[in-house]
Amino acid sequence: MSFIRRLLSIGFAAVLGWTLGGPIGAIIGVALESVIDKNNSLTRTDDEDGSWTGGDYTGQGSGWNYGRNNSTGSGYSRSKSNTTIGDFDMSIIVLSAAIMKVDGAVMRSELNYVKQFFVKQFGEETAAANIKILQGVLKQDFNVYDVCRQINRNMNKSSKLLLLQYLFGVANADNSISAAELDLLQLIAQYIGLSNTDYESIKAMFIVKETVDYYSVLGITRDATDEEVRKAYKSMAVKHHPDKVSYLGEEAQKAAQEKFIKIQEAYEHIKLERGMK
Repeated sequence: MSFIRRLLSIGFAAVLGWTLGGPIGAIIGVALESVIDKNNSLTRTDDEDGSWTGGDYTGQGSGWNYGRNNSTGSGYSRSKSNTTIGDFDMSIIVLSAAIMKVDGAVMRSELNYVKQFFVKQFGEETAAANIKILQGVLKQDFNVYDVCRQINRNMNKSSKLLLLQYLFGVANADNSISAAELDLLQLIAQYIGLSNTDYESIKAMFIVKETVDYYSVLGITRDATDEEVRKAYKSMAVKHHPDKVSYLGEEAQKAAQEKFIKIQEAYEHIKLERGMK
């Protein structure tokens, strides 16, 4: 079965959603042309350092940038309350490529992390189609600011938080997050409209320290009053509640549940430490 027929047979065309417009649509369109022209071929070599090479790219010297520019965008707009699973998936593919390329090499562990997410979310067939699109996106140069601006316009807050959490997972796939990855993750958070408090809270899930900073998980500091602790917990619990992303599928909801549990653990620890009731 041809690649296009295979995509249509699993309903993948519908998954493209709003990404057919704007920067993300352009990136995905070129990626689809690339993988179709290659007749679905995907050459893989596993290097000793764990890096992954697909066809003629390694992520070295990609030339992509993540700065702001004067582009006016496509003019496309849609209510942020209408985020669909297609929006989320295409954003994952494009921004995964940015994270995978930022430190100069596409790692096999990062690719596996992305693939496992899609397999759990949709099954083997759709995961394979998504990975082939990612293959094409990794070959492209693109401006992350433009992509993030489209996400900021069209994606709701809960989906943005989950997207950032997922991207931290990609960066941490090899059990370490480089300075370049952290810098890009912080920029992505800023560009898609998340606060520094949101960024630090999700970062606290992945940056391993000798002692867990439970206050950072709640987005506050140790000098917060008991009432501020309660308010911070309620705010975080509402923003990260798994029910808010149920429409994105079971795997996305599980990821949100992980963050929700961390928030509850942080609150219980602080309450015990302070003797709060």
